[in-house]
Amino acid sequence: MDYYLGADIGSSKTQVMIADGAGRKTGLGLAGPGNHQTVGYAGMLAALRKAATEACDQTGISAGELSGSGFGISGYDWPSDAPHMLQVINKLGLGGHIEIHNDAILGLVAGTAAGWGIAVVSGTGCNCWGWDKKRNHIGRVTGFGDLAGEAAGSTELVYRAMQLVAHAWTQRGQRTALTEILIRYAGAEDEVDLLEGYTTNRYQVDGNAAPLIFQAAEDGDPVATQLIDWAGRELGEMVKAVIRQLNFQDLEFEVVLVGSMFKAGQVLIDPMHLSIQELAPKAHLVRLNLPPVVGGVLIGMQVGGLQVTPQIHQALADSFK
Repeated sequence: MDYYLGADIGSSKTQVMIADGAGRKTGLGLAGPGNHQTVGYAGMLAALRKAATEACDQTGISAGELSGSGFGISGYDWPSDAPHMLQVINKLGLGGHIEIHNDAILGLVAGTAAGWGIAVVSGTGCNCWGWDKKRNHIGRVTGFGDLAGEAAGSTELVYRAMQLVAHAWTQRGQRTALTEILIRYAGAEDEVDLLEGYTTNRYQVDGNAAPLIFQAAEDGDPVATQLIDWAGRELGEMVKAVIRQLNFQDLEFEVVLVGSMFKAGQVLIDPMHLSIQELAPKAHLVRLNLPPVVGGVLIGMQVGGLQVTPQIHQALADSFK
């Protein structure tokens, strides 16, 4: 029996899954964050080793008995990162061929029927990657958030919300319910205390406050509503950039929505969809309803020489129902 490994190495957790050639999940291991940008390469190795060992033990095999492995790695942003990533992964002693990608690719492979298209990620941060039909060409954004003008993860949404609270206080912008909401979130005494504490790092107002912004919009606050509309269109612009790189404008293809921000539903998705349709009217949006690690297993199967059928894909999906 051949076995294939997929790994999703993220900023909050690391997940490793092993499946057999029929698509049956045989092992699933979980560990802490593995993004080298936050835990270093030693931390990446420790997280991977723990999760991979758990998955192998549940399967009843050693790492060397694997036939192929696919890795999605948060923080794998540039070609120069590859040697360092592979140096870490090679210490696991995995059998078979190995293929590594940015973690956004896992959502694309897991969420599309044909394994190509575009994945847009909006969670703590945001990202967008795409693959053409033959997987010869990749389109992408930088994945570096505000630093590169790519907003619309929860961190950027809350960052922008605090700017609008400041604008309301200085009378540059209109008053908003976000002020009182974020005062309570931070535990501040009042508006001035919130802004002083926020700008001096006494108060931390981070991406965890994003659901409060969506609630404010649902309650009718126009500033919150406009902010979410802005975020949706920002995500749409990221997708459109990848569409241009891959010349998808006239194609029918899928855009996979990955990440916790999309739990907000149509209030975020609709403005993004409208933006995308301006350039690619045949694009279809689909929500990822599987763990991205499934995409890693599919990649591991392909590099291991297995012909992945719809039945295998479905079997992997069924293992998480």
